[in-house]
Amino acid sequence: MRNAGVSHRAEHFEAEWLLKIPPVYRHEPVTKYRSVERPSGETVCETAGTTTTCKPVMKTISVPYTTVERVDIRKAQRDPQIASCAARACAAKYGNSKCEI
Repeated sequence: MRNAGVSHRAEHFEAEWLLKIPPVYRHEPVTKYRSVERPSGETVCETAGTTTTCKPVMKTISVPYTTVERVDIRKAQRDPQIASCAARACAAKYGNSKCEI
């Protein structure tokens, strides 16, 4: 099945709901994650002739950090309304909530 653009429909309703539930921005701490490479404790060694070279095996770990971001505290209130309107419009036009043709 082909999708006729449920996200496009959601954008259409976003402007309407931005007026009904306007954004309220606040600076709040948020947790984000960054990838960091660290030695795993293992090594891989290669011997060429009489020379052996060993290198540490690295692993990628996720490290949390806190930063302050400007957050719309009403977004969680508004987004379900937008999604609901888009789903209803899709159901009316295509007979399903995902705008599938």
